[in-house]
Amino acid sequence: MNLIVSLLLVLLAVVHLNASSSYPEHDHEQDRHDEETDESWEGATTLTLPTISDDLPLGEFLSNSYYHGSCPDLEGIISRKVTQWLKKDYSLAAGLIRLHFHDCAIRGCDASILLNHEGSEREGLASKTLRGFEVIDDIKAEVEKKCPRTVSCADILTAATRDATVQVGGPYWAVPYGRKDGKVSIAKETEKVPMGHEDLTSLLEIFQSQGLNVLDLVVLSGAHTIGRSSCESVQHRLFNFSGTGKPDPSLDARYLSYLERKCRWASDYADLDAVTPHKFDAAYYINLQKKMGLLSTDQMLYSDPRTKSLVSAFASLASVFYQQFGVSMAKLGNVQVLTGQNEGEIRTNCNFVNSY
Repeated sequence: MNLIVSLLLVLLAVVHLNASSSYPEHDHEQDRHDEETDESWEGATTLTLPTISDDLPLGEFLSNSYYHGSCPDLEGIISRKVTQWLKKDYSLAAGLIRLHFHDCAIRGCDASILLNHEGSEREGLASKTLRGFEVIDDIKAEVEKKCPRTVSCADILTAATRDATVQVGGPYWAVPYGRKDGKVSIAKETEKVPMGHEDLTSLLEIFQSQGLNVLDLVVLSGAHTIGRSSCESVQHRLFNFSGTGKPDPSLDARYLSYLERKCRWASDYADLDAVTPHKFDAAYYINLQKKMGLLSTDQMLYSDPRTKSLVSAFASLASVFYQQFGVSMAKLGNVQVLTGQNEGEIRTNCNFVNSY
């Protein structure tokens, strides 16, 4: 416990204690989605502690007031649209978070993942299960009616991800604006995106190349508190781990039995958090302590000494994870953004580069 306390002191030193952002009221209509399904894994508990507010980092050349004059209702439009879509399909929240991560992991947060042409990132192997494109298209169409040729798709995707996180019970963070949309999207570059089978050193190198650190890696992995993965990504752990013809010995025996029933077919899906899959909480980290990480890249966060203490800290103090998630998501949204006068463009349709 002394190690955890020491680590928390370090975390609190990293984040400033001066509050700069207020938290919007929670949409209680979403509470009905918090009920667990019959497939949920029972037995998790979480700690309820005060949430710490802090100043969220701004990207260089980005501004919270960027659209105040040119599109004053932008955040209202995005919030209303996200609410509408999540009422129809709650799982789109996890889809938007993943879509945003994939975008920022390649060429920075420039909405290149949204371009829809032959050989674009959307056609890459890592992109085949991405979801949420229709949400961004719907928001963009409404924004173009009110503020034509003004708001970038990159800004819309970033803000929509924040609003989706809040809708499912996650933290609010300030999103600065001013990103431009990229004009290049190459399918082969999606090979840079983690696929769930990398070793920890490789993951750290990927994150560090984007200006993120080990803390961000562990925190952003916590997005797996919601969402699901294709069984294709985990079947090797269940039936033929490292070519042995046997399951991964690091899996909890009961959890393994559950997954063997759940993932008979590669086309099926399994919840990333088998305990509270529809609730944004710290159960993901508690699951790792119980050897219940779905992906090997999840479970290694607890088995590797470089990240184990962080997992233990977040499992013990859920509010620290909640706070730091907003900080790390703000950092992610500022990765390699295009802001210069001659950089990128403001697309009128997120699927295509402007023809004019």
